[in-house]
Amino acid sequence: MIRSERHHTAQRLEGYAYFALFCGCIPLANWLIGNVGTVCPPNSPCLIPVWPGTLAPSGVLAIGLALVLRDLVQRRLGLAWSVGAIVVGAVLSGLVSPPALVVASVAAFVLSEVADLAVYTPLQRRGLVLAVAASGVVGIVVDSVLFLSLAFGSLDFLWGQMIGKGWGLLLALPVVRWLRKRDTQLGFGAT
Repeated sequence: MIRSERHHTAQRLEGYAYFALFCGCIPLANWLIGNVGTVCPPNSPCLIPVWPGTLAPSGVLAIGLALVLRDLVQRRLGLAWSVGAIVVGAVLSGLVSPPALVVASVAAFVLSEVADLAVYTPLQRRGLVLAVAASGVVGIVVDSVLFLSLAFGSLDFLWGQMIGKGWGLLLALPVVRWLRKRDTQLGFGAT
């Protein structure tokens, strides 16, 4: 019984850490867009290379990671916490986005995270890595199309957005696979 309580406590603490990291991704992405890039044109987001000849707004890596972290919040703390993370993330996005990008940031954030949740939830029992990968791809597409359409009225950076967020997802997948393996070894009842 004591071991079970320790495992439950460890799972909760890990979930709270994922929640905090998820929330931190939102201001990080907005800060990156305004301050970090190989190119920072006036009145435009700072850009980074994500593929040879392809640039994207610099916040893409943080947003790709946020999609994975939301999945991990749900895995550790449950669906209600995951929905709460989306609400908190939307508020943070609205507070830290440049005024001209608030509507685009909040709408793209909420709808991409809800799409991610809608794909992740039914797939999580079939396998954690599959669920995170599939939901991440859906979230990346929804976020990229909505943000660019609403913020700039153009899909000029679509491929760059999707590739950049995809790098964040791809870099996280080995960690997710390791977490699943560790969960099994610790008896966390994970898939």
